Amino acid sequence: MNEMYEKPGKIVSKVRGMAVNKVEENMKVLDLVEFVEEEIKKLGGEPAFPCNISINEITAHYTSPHNDQSILRMGDLVKIDLGAHIDGYIADSAVTVLVGGDGAESSMFHSNLDVDLQLKMIETAQEALENAISVIKSGVELGKIGKVVEDTVTAKNLSPISNLSGHSIDRWILHSGLSIPNVKGENKHRIMEGDVLAIEPFVTNGVGRVTDMKEAYIFRFLRDRPLRMVQARKLLDFIEQNFKNLNFAERWVQNRFNGRQFNLAMKQLISSRALYPFHLLKEKSDARVAQAEHTVIVESEGCQIITE
Repeated sequence: MNEMYEKPGKIVSKVRGMAVNKVEENMKVLDLVEFVEEEIKKLGGEPAFPCNISINEITAHYTSPHNDQSILRMGDLVKIDLGAHIDGYIADSAVTVLVGGDGAESSMFHSNLDVDLQLKMIETAQEALENAISVIKSGVELGKIGKVVEDTVTAKNLSPISNLSGHSIDRWILHSGLSIPNVKGENKHRIMEGDVLAIEPFVTNGVGRVTDMKEAYIFRFLRDRPLRMVQARKLLDFIEQNFKNLNFAERWVQNRFNGRQFNLAMKQLISSRALYPFHLLKEKSDARVAQAEHTVIVESEGCQIITE
């Protein structure tokens, strides 16, 4: 089974590095999102979910809507979360970049931005990820992984995001049931050889919790439903056939349907619970957040990192 995940893992690793090198001041977020998704396709994969570009206090679930005009600004803390699949076998990874934070341009930052603190958050997220991976093997309790993440982060006087977690992965299913905690707790479930896990610490100098925003640009097919609108029926059929249970971006389907009818159809699909909307998540105290993530396959005495 491992080899089925290795190829998408290599694609994700390569594209993640390309995306980091692509980040620059005044770049359109939409251009970065589309670059990531197109490079995944060029390398023989398909996006397992829309590329997430979550900036500053926005912690997760931001992908560009159609015609997004937002840009990356000097000093933005940018989380790039990307995934690829081949025939439903998924690899998922994330990295955080501080725009202009690695060179002379950092002197141009606004005075209210603490560059060193944000770089520390990036380093701490990566360290927490590495420490968590170091304890993963068959039989380890999930609570131990959460403890390692929390201990690593709090040792740097920072906070993990307590209500976000990593997840298990199955074929065609990005979040397949297990939650991999980022804080200590009494979770006695033991991971087993062959489990595919996405480990993803989130680090902040804020209160360490996220809250939902009203906006949603990413969705997932839930179930077939009786629908009044012909356009809603056509849209749902298209989504089910093309994305199965995988998350998709609104912009991936929007240009196939009339604008006003598309908006009405989406509203009906959401209200009827045919689709699940992934609302933007932001840090509750509006503090900035860094993220790091790898996908691993559990082995008897360790794990294989497929997105390294």
